[in-house]
Amino acid sequence: MTRAPAPLGLPDARGGIRAYTPRAEPAAFLAPAGGAPAGGAPVTSRTVFAAAHVVADPYADTTPDAPAALDWDATLAFRRHLWAQGLGVAEAMDTAQRGTGLDWAGAAELIRRSAAEARAVGGRIACGVGTDQLAAGEHTAGEVLAAYEEQLALVEDTGAQAILMASRALAAAADGPDAYLKTYAHLLRQAREPVILHWLGPMFDPALDGYWGSTDLDTATATFLQVIADHPDKVDGIKISLLDADREIDVRRRLPEGVRCYTGDDFNYPQLVAGDGQGFSHALLGVFDPLAPLASAALRVLDTGDVAGFRALLDPSVELSRHLFEAPTRFYKTGVVLLAWLAGHQDHFVMAGHQQAARSVPHLARAYELADTLGLFPDPALAADRMRSLLHVYGVAR
Repeated sequence: MTRAPAPLGLPDARGGIRAYTPRAEPAAFLAPAGGAPAGGAPVTSRTVFAAAHVVADPYADTTPDAPAALDWDATLAFRRHLWAQGLGVAEAMDTAQRGTGLDWAGAAELIRRSAAEARAVGGRIACGVGTDQLAAGEHTAGEVLAAYEEQLALVEDTGAQAILMASRALAAAADGPDAYLKTYAHLLRQAREPVILHWLGPMFDPALDGYWGSTDLDTATATFLQVIADHPDKVDGIKISLLDADREIDVRRRLPEGVRCYTGDDFNYPQLVAGDGQGFSHALLGVFDPLAPLASAALRVLDTGDVAGFRALLDPSVELSRHLFEAPTRFYKTGVVLLAWLAGHQDHFVMAGHQQAARSVPHLARAYELADTLGLFPDPALAADRMRSLLHVYGVAR
């Protein structure tokens, strides 16, 4: 029998504190605390990746601008948790603090270790390919391409699928759509296997404003669709993270046969994955890191063809996701790591780059409340105790 959690006081954005009584048991989609994880074989109706966070080493004497020091055992254990739910892992992506705490040296080691772990357990993995080994400043098109090539070779040598990430350096160097067409054409010709293209909007990274050569989204969309049309055999799919469901649906309907649309829309994912009479989206989502057991349960319902049952399970999670990804969206990782700590997947709330301080205490308290309401914590009493200890640190003593 699980221990009933005691009530605690949660602060709000107006300076008040209100009593909250946590739920006594986890949701039915979770195994009892201490039991085997739910999930099992990969889901079949959609191709789904959870973009995974990294676990920092809490004993490392680091500064916010120093290279990340990771707890490798805990980081890899969390990937095994995702695979146990039947989800794929999208590695070394934005959720792993790529470029915001995790540098290329750390990302390269993460890719090597995670790919080896994937082989050992039979898990699906795709890894981010970018240009973040380049120092800040201006770079030529040739330097950007060479950086992409180096990372693509490393990812493919591990046996992982490549995700061609949006590049800050390319965004800075490109003088229009042609620069993107040339760069991606060269990379796709070199790729050994079909890759996933990645369009990350400026709400996730302001340095990517105007990606694909234009701030006009219709023009930018035409450019990346041209990239796909020119090399359909080398593109597995496109991951769109623009938080614009209508645009994603429009793009999805314009893709060549056999090219997947992977939603990265953490605001509208249930409707996009459920789809409509003209198709559906697969998923590559940061929010499936904290939602993994719930997402797995919902997707297994979808595997049976029960769209209404899928939506009934997953729709209630949107309020939590929208909270985690509220502006400034790029700091959503703080809430993701908080929930991993509260759920018992790691022993501390410390982040690479010390980004545990990137969200306010009321924001974190609301994230806890929404996650607890969904039943996401295998041990609600442990989650409540940890949340209470965090509030004490910040002077919220009730």
